[in-house]
Parts: sequence; structure tokens; C-alpha cells
Amino acid sequence: MKPSLASNNDTQADQVFAEIPPWAFVTVQALLGSLKARDLYTHGHCMRVGQLARLLAQAAGLDPFQQTIVEFSSMFHDLGKIAIPDCVLLKEGKLTPAEEDIIRQHPIKSAELIQPLSNVPFFRFLLPGVRHHHERMDGLGYPDRIQGDQIPLIARVILIADTFDAMTTNRPYRRALPVETAYKELIQFSGRQFDRQLVDVFLHGHPLWTLETELDTTERIAAHLRKVA
Repeated sequence: MKPSLASNNDTQADQVFAEIPPWAFVTVQALLGSLKARDLYTHGHCMRVGQLARLLAQAAGLDPFQQTIVEFSSMFHDLGKIAIPDCVLLKEGKLTPAEEDIIRQHPIKSAELIQPLSNVPFFRFLLPGVRHHHERMDGLGYPDRIQGDQIPLIARVILIADTFDAMTTNRPYRRALPVETAYKELIQFSGRQFDRQLVDVFLHGHPLWTLETELDTTERIAAHLRKVA
């Protein structure tokens, strides 16, 4: 049976959304709209990563509230790329070390864009996943070079979904990799870059998952908000 993108318990899902102020969804849409206007690929990537990360969180046994935080954190994880110059963000060739340093600032910039809203618990809970989604289990990630269990679980979930989508979609500098090749990459770097247990969960579950369209995602979240408004 395929995992469902919605909670198995509608009442529990409604309680989760009841803790999120209705205006938060409007704010999410406005921020994502800005990203979409800036770079269509990055916007689509964030929406897909949101779904993949939510499914992974569900399969890993995270509760519905954590699944929701994972999904929204993922949708915001590359928001800071709004501030990256086109000559770097859209470059078709290999980045120079200086350009890589600019790109590596995007998790910090993403968190900075959300920080002004952090007086609301919902947005405050998004910050760890957004800031740390490029940290590695071996401590060689960025921006803070934390490692292992120091990395928030939500960030470890996002990294796998983020990397898989990046590998399996066309980028300015390379064509999409086959899904099986992406699986092998996750296995190869399991325990070094990725959380080994989460990779196992992803590889077991991903072949069974079906992603929503962007419109379906929007309508699903809006439907829950209408119930609790």
C-alpha cells in the first residue's frame, strides 16, 4: 500500500494545522511566489522536496506535527537563493571556489528571511531544518560544520530529499541522473553525508510513493486550514 501524503488520522492532522495561524499559509505562499518569480526551477525543486521529505518523515515514524514542520521547512530550504546573483545561481558551467562560497550562504540567507517571523512558534520551528539542511554526518557540511546527532533530525530528512531531487532533475550544469543511479549515490555516501537509517527508510519507501502536483499540495494544506479556521 502506498503511503498517503495526508495524515492517516484526519482529526490529528486538523489539530496540527490548528496550531498554525491561518495567515501563515498566506505568508508561505507569498514567500514561495517571490522564489517562483526569481527562479522557476528552484521553486519547483522546493515543492518537490517538501513532498519527498514529508513522506520520508512519515515513513520514519515522525508524528504529524513534525511531518508538517518537515514539509514547510523543505519548501523554504532554498528561499535564500533569491539573494544569489544570476551569474552564480544560473551558471551552466562549473562554479569557481568563490562562487561556491556564495552558493553556500543560501541556508543562512533562507533562515534570515524567516527569522523576522520567528515570534510565531510555527516559523521558529522551521529554522533548524532550513539552516542545517546541508550539514553532513561526518561534519564536512555547511554552514556550521556540525555532525552526527548534532544535526537536527528534520535537517537530516531534508538533505536526503533535497539531494535525491537535485540528482534526478535537469540542472543548468548537467542532465538528470537515472533514479537507480541516485539510489546508489545515497547508499555510497550513507553514514558520511547522509543519516544511514534514514537512507534505508527512503530506499525502502520511495519506489512506492506518488507525488502530488503543486496545485494538489496547495489545496490539501488550504483544506486543513479551512477546517480549523
